[in-house]
Amino acid sequence: MLPRWRDRTIQEVTRREVLELLDSIADRGAPIMANRTLATVRRMFGWCVERDILPMSPCIGVKPPGAERSRDRILSDDELRFVWYACDGIGWPFGPLTKILLLTGQRRDEVAEMCWSEVDFEKKVWVIPRERMKNDVAHEVPLSDAAVSLIRNLPRIQSRSGLVFTTTGESAVGGFSRAKDRLDTAVLQLMRKDAIARPAVSGNIYAPSRWTFHDLRRTCASGMARLGVNLPVIEKILNHTSGSFGEIAGIFQRHSFAEEKRAALETWGRFIMRLVSGESTPTMI
Repeated sequence: MLPRWRDRTIQEVTRREVLELLDSIADRGAPIMANRTLATVRRMFGWCVERDILPMSPCIGVKPPGAERSRDRILSDDELRFVWYACDGIGWPFGPLTKILLLTGQRRDEVAEMCWSEVDFEKKVWVIPRERMKNDVAHEVPLSDAAVSLIRNLPRIQSRSGLVFTTTGESAVGGFSRAKDRLDTAVLQLMRKDAIARPAVSGNIYAPSRWTFHDLRRTCASGMARLGVNLPVIEKILNHTSGSFGEIAGIFQRHSFAEEKRAALETWGRFIMRLVSGESTPTMI
């Protein structure tokens, strides 16, 4: 918004200009980003209406330009193995960050903005403060032995922010699209060196353009379900407030599931370690 409207007052922005902004984003091949931009703009103008800064929002009647589709992509065991090895290839910071995404099942930005002060190595827990959570409630993430070992061995960048994943010392890492491209390239290079990349079967093994970092969260959840973890425990790990904990159930269900979450993530961590070492048979908990 700022490059287009920086020198304007809020009262001057018209519905036509909102549409032009969204069209410019959609036309560059990012319709879902256009949808997210509309949601942000709509919130901003809605707040202005509530505060009597504007009599009416210019977003009234504006429809999202992109068709939203529910994703169901999860990575196969072979894909996970190659992605894990590729993380070693691309190195700091996105290699270990991707591994933490997979081991914890947390959202991309929650992991990217992790601070050292949030991690208790003795108790093996990562507490994400409420300020960084979508539902405004602090979230405890038990850390498996694999996750603890990974985080403990990360480089510590001196900074006032205390961020774990930073290259500047001032802000969290960005540029995830470029990192994903590097990761995909590293995976394909590994496949070419491995017998599993034979031309007759390689097309069914890895589809770099069809998964996102968020799909690692879904892969973690699906993998734990495959290992026998109950749905309410998975939802607690993901910090979902709908599903099993929606409406009345969420009001009266106050069990923290701390031990169950720890057992589930530890089992998932052990499975990933067996997977990348060549032992891919899942063990039920």
